[in-house]
Amino acid sequence: MNILWIFVEDMSPLLPLWGDRTVATPNIERLAARGRTYINCHSTAPVCSPSRSGLICGCYPTRIGVHNHVSSRPGEPEVFLPTGVRPLPQIMREAGYFTYNLGKDDYNFVYDRAALYDGEFETPEFYGHHHRGYVPFDTREREWAYWRRRRDGQPFFGQIGLWGGKNTRPALEAVSPERVRVPACYPDTPAFRRQIARHYECIQLVDQEVGWILQALEADDLLEDTAIFFFSDHGMDLLRHKQFCYDGGTHVPLVVSVPQDHRAGVTEKRLVSSIDIAAASLELAGLEVPEWMDARNFMTEGNERSCVFSARDRCDFTIDRIRSVRTERYRYIRNYLTDRPLMQPQYRDQTECYLEYRRLWAEGRLNDEQAPYAGDARPAEELYDHAADHDEVHNLVGDPCYEDIREQLSATLERWIIETNDRGRTGESDQQLRALINRWGDERCQAPEYARVKQV
Repeated sequence: MNILWIFVEDMSPLLPLWGDRTVATPNIERLAARGRTYINCHSTAPVCSPSRSGLICGCYPTRIGVHNHVSSRPGEPEVFLPTGVRPLPQIMREAGYFTYNLGKDDYNFVYDRAALYDGEFETPEFYGHHHRGYVPFDTREREWAYWRRRRDGQPFFGQIGLWGGKNTRPALEAVSPERVRVPACYPDTPAFRRQIARHYECIQLVDQEVGWILQALEADDLLEDTAIFFFSDHGMDLLRHKQFCYDGGTHVPLVVSVPQDHRAGVTEKRLVSSIDIAAASLELAGLEVPEWMDARNFMTEGNERSCVFSARDRCDFTIDRIRSVRTERYRYIRNYLTDRPLMQPQYRDQTECYLEYRRLWAEGRLNDEQAPYAGDARPAEELYDHAADHDEVHNLVGDPCYEDIREQLSATLERWIIETNDRGRTGESDQQLRALINRWGDERCQAPEYARVKQV
């Protein structure tokens, strides 16, 4: 069976399939009607490169050392995968599959692209070395049917990257900012409404592109021979969404269309980790899931997860360490670097929403639900009850009614950290810190860790 990943960037599940009918998504819904919708899928990391690096290997990024965002790039210390760990495309290719990636790799480890994918693609100057293997994906004329380059009868494993929340194309139909819902953690201002409305417009474009892909498969009579996975790397680019281990950062859409699925059209509520997509892909291809993978085939009964884990470490030049465990009802977060605010200097600190948020904080105009993220201190622990608090704004740590839950989830998280040998417990090397200063500049690299190399 052919395996096709439609891999979307920075997109939250603000879709009708998840109960949000702000915009129509007929093509994604067509895909779901042929398969299953998994409404509780969470990424292992709320930012691109660690999420993608873990997903392509079927491993927790923190276990294989690929957890720091944009690592192992030219001029920096090299990160090698642990012995025996192989990226999924390599496994597929060795099994006889034609493999390709019409999108960015963005993997935080050393690899030979020729061992992973058939074909080479030019990388525009805009992305430089940050996203190896990138090809443009913003026009109807894109070569969607790259599978045509394979040998006759050869199965394919393809990745098609879509801009998703980063889409810069004009909207198909403008979404009025007045129509959108602003999560309780943000101030309800025109700037935030505009950004959220733009995300819905991006979702419309994604749906259009999904339609083009389905048309290309139908034109080649491949739709009934191809399993299609539609998913995102992490949530949308809002201040407390992307890069943070709240639902806004980790909750992603996942639709899987398998030919002749006897449960087609079903909505699944089971918890899924994004790395599980690798295991499901292998088994649909008739291949064995390696023992070293952390991934589980979520499509098989008996493989259910009671919880999923997410981690945030350094993002660009901003050094942090956050770990989280999510059950069906609760989210527990552990913040390690309590010596610094959650809202550290970051690459988005000149954006409209960021500047407005900081201004409102300075003026004392943020309410109790909005202010904690902007404050100078961060809690060591956070606990949220999704049955009553979908936006995760009421931290229940310290509430005696939830103390047993806090203890249980804290122990679960600690066990996972130890059992998976979380490499985030070890800070980055002096060589890596110097490389970050060289890339981002001395002024931006202000976290305490940089001091030891600046003094040398």
